[in-house]
Amino acid sequence: MKNYLNAIIGLFVIGLLVSCNDDKRSRELQYFPDMYVAVPYEAYSEHEVFSRKMEAQHAPEGTIARGEHVYDYPNSEQGYQAAKAELKSPLEVNDTNEAKGKELYTMYCAVCHGKKGDGKGVLVQREKFLGVPNYKDRDITEGSIYHVLMYGRNMMGSHSSQLTYDERWQVVQHVETLRNELLK
Repeated sequence: MKNYLNAIIGLFVIGLLVSCNDDKRSRELQYFPDMYVAVPYEAYSEHEVFSRKMEAQHAPEGTIARGEHVYDYPNSEQGYQAAKAELKSPLEVNDTNEAKGKELYTMYCAVCHGKKGDGKGVLVQREKFLGVPNYKDRDITEGSIYHVLMYGRNMMGSHSSQLTYDERWQVVQHVETLRNELLK
């Protein structure tokens, strides 16, 4: 028993001495080489892994993202005039939509258009932008406001990436309210 215990202790000491040396050893055998050295694939490349020639992460043509809606009016003067004449808000006119529209208008629009829609926002007062229109001086409709939010017009850029479908219509509702107050 004593010899057996001495043999185990001896092997343990030899193992410590061998494993604690300073020379760098390299691994000679890799059991799963793909785990040690990953094979990089270029996205959308024609490689045997992508044998079906599928385009990763591209939606099929003609599909619409969940929560989005089709907007068929082109970014042109004809599209603007058509939206102005035809497009109507699908949202109910109520206090909830008006409150949300006011909140969004204050966040995105008031810096240029002013809190009252008079074209005297902070950036106009500081002369960063000039010529921002007063809503009472413009012949605008729900459709024309929505079209401008979608594509932008003149110096104003598009806000379609910042606002969802419903949020754009809520801002339209608030702009209509501001315009009616200015016309009084």
